[in-house]
Amino acid sequence: MKKYIFTILSVAVLMTTSCDDILDRPQLNTPTDGTFWKTEMDARLYANGFYRNYFVGYADGWATNYTPLRGMSFSDDLASTGQQSSFSNSIPTSLGSSNANDLATYQTQYVGPTWNFTWIRKANVFMERLEANMKGNVTEEAFNHWHAVAAFFKCFSYSRLVAVFGDVPYYETSFANSDLEAMYKDRDSRVFVMDKVHDMLKNEVLVNMRNNDGANTLNRYVAAAFASRWMLFEGTWQKYHGGDQAAATKYLQLAKEAAEIVINSGKFAIDTPFREVFGSQDLKGNKEAIMYRHYTFEMLKHHIASYSNGVESQAPAPNLALAKSFICQDGKVYQHSDIENAKLLSIANLAKTRDPRFEATFIDHVNTNSVTLLYASKFIDREALTMDNPKNNPIYDSNTNTNDAPVIRYAEVLLNWIEAKAELGGVTQTDIDNSINQLRRRPLDATAQAKGLKNTADMKLSDITTDFDPARDQDVDPLIWEIRRERRMELVYEHCRLHDIKRWKKLEYMNNSKYPDTMTGPWVDMPKEVPTYLDDQYIGKRQVKKEDGSIITFDGTNAADMVGYYLPTNALPRNTFSDRSYCSPVGEQEINTYAEKGFKLTQTKGW
Repeated sequence: MKKYIFTILSVAVLMTTSCDDILDRPQLNTPTDGTFWKTEMDARLYANGFYRNYFVGYADGWATNYTPLRGMSFSDDLASTGQQSSFSNSIPTSLGSSNANDLATYQTQYVGPTWNFTWIRKANVFMERLEANMKGNVTEEAFNHWHAVAAFFKCFSYSRLVAVFGDVPYYETSFANSDLEAMYKDRDSRVFVMDKVHDMLKNEVLVNMRNNDGANTLNRYVAAAFASRWMLFEGTWQKYHGGDQAAATKYLQLAKEAAEIVINSGKFAIDTPFREVFGSQDLKGNKEAIMYRHYTFEMLKHHIASYSNGVESQAPAPNLALAKSFICQDGKVYQHSDIENAKLLSIANLAKTRDPRFEATFIDHVNTNSVTLLYASKFIDREALTMDNPKNNPIYDSNTNTNDAPVIRYAEVLLNWIEAKAELGGVTQTDIDNSINQLRRRPLDATAQAKGLKNTADMKLSDITTDFDPARDQDVDPLIWEIRRERRMELVYEHCRLHDIKRWKKLEYMNNSKYPDTMTGPWVDMPKEVPTYLDDQYIGKRQVKKEDGSIITFDGTNAADMVGYYLPTNALPRNTFSDRSYCSPVGEQEINTYAEKGFKLTQTKGW
């Protein structure tokens, strides 16, 4: 068991070049207690070892852990050819590995860590060494700041672990490998663990961490932004999964308060066109990027832009359910919109009539490199898509991409804040103006303006009645439904959709049989838009669905009838799943190792 959960990673002591490069510094050596933990620089170097694990951005090279587009490819937003990817229905042999390849595979379903507590131990060691060696050697303010930094990373680890496994063992301190009672302790309840996280955030991290500790470095505002994410997740989880309702309220309250630390600072704004947030070669000074990861061709590169370049294949790809969720530019759902052709759900018309984030997220015409014909181009600059072949430029091809990654951004904080407020009750029009309408008023770039796009009309609280959206899930309050819609439009392909539907207890949205739009593409006129799909080689393979639900298969003679919602080739529903899919099981090897030592590790509920 030691091998799996308590291997101590060597400390990543990093080069002290410019603060802007803090996420990208290479290792130099490993400190020892005898010579370390005396100065602020010692604490800073140890803290930097956490950055690549938590502030991933677009990751490095071909890595996909926690990355947008590639890493977040399993939700009700996406469809594929063949059978839709399914939830696991068996207990794995082991989930204790820290191997990057194992983690990448595992994240498809759970978007989180394996059953591995190395980073918890690392954070505990950080706090304990500060207490033992630094206290008295630096100012009280400096000590409190670095202790808060260590506590933040512990909160980060536990928030991820709880999101994946539910109940997990809570370790207050580190311990010797000979202490089997501690090493093989069973799970604590998720409320117990998240109460600890709540208290560390509220009483230490958000109180003692510095407002500014250098450019693009962890500070109180970065911590508060993440705190708003974690507390919103757990607050809504408890609320909608029939958990501890007092805890739910407490967590949601802190989500709101943490977001307000960011909002009330006046340091951040929605003042950048959407694509420039994700395609920029340098986010330094950007008021939306609360923290970002900087890439350069010489030192650090990624591959996310190459999968947005219009040439690389996309599978899975955006589906009709996602396309339908975008609000029209008059601020109405398409069923009620007064915009001409609002009900025509072709790609070109969607880009023309929907909130401009649609056009900024997807290519505005049919692209056969997407298995649904709708191609996501969110993570690349505008210039790339004007080229005959972006792959000829290395910054848009392979794993040599250099656009910066927003690690956490102000838009999410605004959405976390308004959702937490709505869950607590008492939202006003001013609240809507200060959150959702700030996003709708985002500046449009020259390309969007040239296409005739305009900002979506402000949301009016008085308009959000029970009949505002005829497609609303009737279990969901109308206002909360619209807040969730805004989140889906703004954050598509980022970190959160699967986590969102899990915390809302709405994993059923991934039931393709119940929600067939999740395995369908937008409306397509094949003879006009993709005539090459009607060659004889595709007889019996190309299909469209009509408005009445009937399916037309190309037979070589019915090309004129091939107009309808595009069906990816051989699309079939994913396997059935149940409520146990909300959390991951623990591997057989972990259970058996406990038993061999005379202890019991409880399996995840439902497994």
